[in-house]
Amino acid sequence: MFGTPPKWLAWTKTPDTFIHYLELLQDDTKMNIEIVNLTQENLIDAPEWFTHPFSCKYCTYWECLEERADPAAEEKSDMIRRKLEWLGRVRNEWGNCGKIAYWDGQPIGYAQYAPLRYLPRSVDYDSGPPSDDAVLISCLFIPQKQFRRLGIGNQLLRSIIDELKERHQEAVETFARKGNPDNPSGPVEFYLTNGFHIYRDDKEFPLMRLDL
Repeated sequence: MFGTPPKWLAWTKTPDTFIHYLELLQDDTKMNIEIVNLTQENLIDAPEWFTHPFSCKYCTYWECLEERADPAAEEKSDMIRRKLEWLGRVRNEWGNCGKIAYWDGQPIGYAQYAPLRYLPRSVDYDSGPPSDDAVLISCLFIPQKQFRRLGIGNQLLRSIIDELKERHQEAVETFARKGNPDNPSGPVEFYLTNGFHIYRDDKEFPLMRLDL
């Protein structure tokens, strides 16, 4: 269901942590991958890049519908403050809603998910809105290309699916993108490989679904 696993994979699970050890097929290098739940304390660790919004920790695209005159001119302190407010509210009302992936202590991946009511931007998509019975993955992103195609995205997704099954959620959905691997929620092919199907098609952003 989740594609071919790495050459060797073992994982242990604690309430807030999934620890994965991947041995790369390309060489003998071992990667110690740790995937932890997103909290107000570790949000600051979310990986960064060099263009706006610079990191998922500053982005409130999905969470806020109001338009800002010049989003690129906003102070990062204001951006992360809004994100922290949203994160605290969702965790208090619904529970865990994200993951951060670390490689030997370096943050390299970020994922975020919640029911539709916490992600109002999702109603803007032509293939939406997401289903009432589903949790929406709004972001599953590994910004640095050297960390892609190593199975880390698959492990992030698997940790989300395992958690949502334990929480007795019925389904998970996402707006994947056709023809562009840089989409923050991931490309269509990634989700098809991991057992999702196109629930409602679109020329650019189809709604993908996996029943749990």
